[in-house]
Amino acid sequence: MKVVVGISGGVDSAVAALLLQRAGHDVTGVFMQNWEDDDVDSACAALQDMKSAIAVCEHLDVPLRTVNFAAEYWERVFSHFLDEHRAGRTPNPDVLCNKEIKFKAFLDYAVALGAERIATGHYARLVERTGRPRLHKARDRNKDQTYFLCAIDGSALARTLFPIGELTKPEVRALARAAGLSNHDRPDSTGICFIGERNYKNFLARYLPATPGDIRTLEGATKGRHDGLMYYTLGQRQGLGVGGAGAAWYVVAKDMTANVLYVAQGTEHTALYHRALIAEAAHWLHDAPTLDARLAAKTRYRQTDQACYVERLRDGRLRVEFDAPQRALTPGQSVVFYDGEECLGGARIAQIESPGVIGSLQAATC
Repeated sequence: MKVVVGISGGVDSAVAALLLQRAGHDVTGVFMQNWEDDDVDSACAALQDMKSAIAVCEHLDVPLRTVNFAAEYWERVFSHFLDEHRAGRTPNPDVLCNKEIKFKAFLDYAVALGAERIATGHYARLVERTGRPRLHKARDRNKDQTYFLCAIDGSALARTLFPIGELTKPEVRALARAAGLSNHDRPDSTGICFIGERNYKNFLARYLPATPGDIRTLEGATKGRHDGLMYYTLGQRQGLGVGGAGAAWYVVAKDMTANVLYVAQGTEHTALYHRALIAEAAHWLHDAPTLDARLAAKTRYRQTDQACYVERLRDGRLRVEFDAPQRALTPGQSVVFYDGEECLGGARIAQIESPGVIGSLQAATC
């Protein structure tokens, strides 16, 4: 079988290619360049990724192509990222990148090369059921990436392989080391791909100018000044510049109309916890589950599954009520649904269902 593998320069995609080659497939590697800017550190990191990808493919003796998806990334992912921040939400570009780039633009490119399947180094598994591959959690629960795959087109799964889904990270590194791959001990990438190790706030400021305003308590007392609501996310502690005696302060709400950032003191403050949210219309990987129904859901990566009741509203949106209060539910992030091991799909969080001050703020700004 002709398989085109997305080679990132990291150990996971390298071992994916290794395993496919050992299984007798005709393997071609593709290095995707998804971001371009004039930052020296970013350019150097991208160059190191490419050098690592070249070294892997030379060692495995498989051809490597490079393709530039920077224009597609800017149009389909980054523009949305900026729009969401302007609106006061906190987007998850990795979910949209998988949907629009890795399992759409890359898939189309690979098919044009004659590929029967694409493969990536994602930690996920495909399990055949009712004649279709279903997206299941990886064996390594600490690395499972199904959360980020919730928005891809379900039809893409029929053309995809996840070779390392049955492996743990230590097993992947051991395979790479035994095979003599030079990146066997290369550190995992962290953060959002186009930001990397750079300061998140400083990066955003290049595209979204500062709009300072007050930082207030829920009781209305002014505690300081913020640089712009788009630079902060719910549950954030660092970088607030709010000191004083007692417990730490956390972001609990944003008033986009009045340009006010609301904070509360203490990691267990009730304003940080909510039981219900409203999500936009869901994307289901296959057939929509029966709603209204009990499912499990995650509202952030690596969170344990949370029991919930999912109700479809008249306008197509979803109301999700959790059995236990959830910390820092965040508009713009994804709520991803599971039925046991299977990832069913997900939806973007539109607002938190909350009484009192925070509820009134959302009613005015969402």
